[in-house]
Amino acid sequence: MVKLEDAVIARMSGHGTTFEVLVDPELAMIIRAGEPTDIRNALAVDKVFKDAKKGDAASEELIQKVFGTLDVFKVAEEIIRRGEVQVTTEQRRKMREQRLKQVVSLIARRAINPQTNLPHPPARVEAAVAEAKVHVDEFKSAEQQLPKIIKKLLPILPLKFENRRIAIKIPAPHVGRTQRVVREFGTIKEEKWLGDGSWTVVVEIPAGVQSEFFDKLNNLTKGEVETKVL
Repeated sequence: MVKLEDAVIARMSGHGTTFEVLVDPELAMIIRAGEPTDIRNALAVDKVFKDAKKGDAASEELIQKVFGTLDVFKVAEEIIRRGEVQVTTEQRRKMREQRLKQVVSLIARRAINPQTNLPHPPARVEAAVAEAKVHVDEFKSAEQQLPKIIKKLLPILPLKFENRRIAIKIPAPHVGRTQRVVREFGTIKEEKWLGDGSWTVVVEIPAGVQSEFFDKLNNLTKGEVETKVL
């Protein structure tokens, strides 16, 4: 739970009444962006108010009438998603910076330079975003904004998005340490366990993360992993 002094008001009106909850501004933005998070961590107080500053609680009768439930977490989530979240200028700036970092990271990890077949360094992506005067919306997820931002970047930064299929064989002693990494980096298309306990797998990953992926596998297996780009 967020501390009361760090919380801001999320507000929604309905049936002539205002409903308010006290929330963590950053987690509220994550919820509004549709990203998974636990609503319990976003609330400073498990209570729905008609005036949070005065501490006046909304009546259960009205809450039930407007939201169809008395579950404070379901009500709070609806208020956050459909209402307004009062954030300060400084909070908005910080959230915009964080969203920019997420956008840059996604592009750097997923795209390659078609001229070199190598990923663009994040600093180059960020410079292109600045040059293109791209507006990053702190209230939308990085994923939601990506198509529009890429369209603006293409005249400045050559980008190619492609996936690569990698065949991997991991010796039995290293499987436990590497399984999570393989699943986090991409989508498993095929997998098989061999008689000696080795794990063979075909995984599809963004081309931009291939070098990072290979480095992690080599570090975890002390160079004993076998990989082949299909």
